[in-house]
Amino acid sequence: MESPRIIAGVARIVRDVGIAEELAQDALVAALEQWPRDGVPGNPGAWLMATAKHRAIDLVRRRERYARKLAEMGRDLETSGPYGAGHVDEPADPDDIDDDLLRLVFTACHPVLSAEARIALTLRLLGGLTTVEIARAFLTPEKTLAQRIVRAKRTLAAKGVPFEVPYGPEREARLGSVLEVIYLIFNEGYAATAGDDWLRPALCEDALRLARVLAELMPKEPEVHGLAALLELQASRSAARTGPSGEPVLLKDQSRARWNRVLIRRGFAALGRAEAVSSGGGPGPYVLQAAIAACHAHALTYAETDWGRIVTLYGMLAVRAPSPVVELNRAVAVSMAEGPEVALGLVDALMGEPSLRDYHLLPSVRGDLLARVGRTEEAAGEFARAAALARNQRERDLLLTRAEEHGRPR
Repeated sequence: MESPRIIAGVARIVRDVGIAEELAQDALVAALEQWPRDGVPGNPGAWLMATAKHRAIDLVRRRERYARKLAEMGRDLETSGPYGAGHVDEPADPDDIDDDLLRLVFTACHPVLSAEARIALTLRLLGGLTTVEIARAFLTPEKTLAQRIVRAKRTLAAKGVPFEVPYGPEREARLGSVLEVIYLIFNEGYAATAGDDWLRPALCEDALRLARVLAELMPKEPEVHGLAALLELQASRSAARTGPSGEPVLLKDQSRARWNRVLIRRGFAALGRAEAVSSGGGPGPYVLQAAIAACHAHALTYAETDWGRIVTLYGMLAVRAPSPVVELNRAVAVSMAEGPEVALGLVDALMGEPSLRDYHLLPSVRGDLLARVGRTEEAAGEFARAAALARNQRERDLLLTRAEEHGRPR
């Protein structure tokens, strides 16, 4: 839980995300050695941060520029208490933002890295995701992702990339990757790809906080407000997305009384700001996705959802950001607006798509459509196939239950 903040805090000192990650791991090892003997401190996260920072200072001492760095960190530690918590310097520039996590995101999204490497590295450092989870999010082999992350760390170190939030045109150039990173981190928290839990609330909270901070930092960027709106609206459903035992609850079965109206109002407001600052080029991908989420939030019941508008919005999204996953989501909306038979043809056309070969939601959606047209035996087989592909235990159980309901023994 504390790893991303520790890495970000230490990276500000050592200016190397690879070394920062190693120092964060060293702090954890120290905790495993000392806490069983001395007891867990009152603020474990601050203890880990202070330990990692002290080790970073020791490392800086051995570097050529140790004097200046040591003076900076000495002042910081003196004013932040015994465990280095609670003190934030005032930014020297009104356009600056003194947030180590955002610095880490913008550093990992530096143009010296490929787009794929930027996102993978930031998900690893900021989101604390495993290589398996990132590979799943990218629909990419695990070995490829691992090599990509290692190369990205080496490149940042070799190029001497500064640990900072950039200004002006450089900030604009990196914004797309930063937004995608925040989006993918939220998605991993919203529907975990692996493990025993369906939700990982800490990831959603980190992503939502970063989106809000970015919206304050870049008030004239419609896509920043669009992303903030999307995450606010998606997060509003969190309490209704799991049952008493942590099992997933599908959208049509959720109690909308449990949706967070405060977050919904925040989402509507952010979407309004995005539309107010939009240029004549039309809405971007995040604004369109936020508009889709707003359609669900406006509907008091599942039956009242404006599926026709959602189909239109997905059509616009397919033009702005084409992908097989967008087409799959559009097919779901078409099934509600025009019937499952029409949507089944759209889904069947995606069955040969290489990037969806191991994507469990493809057979899951197809199984649902087959069940709705009365082809229950085929539907059971698709739900079973989806369960075999799912990495999350809660999701796998749900899919196996649906297969069983349609005649396939567990």
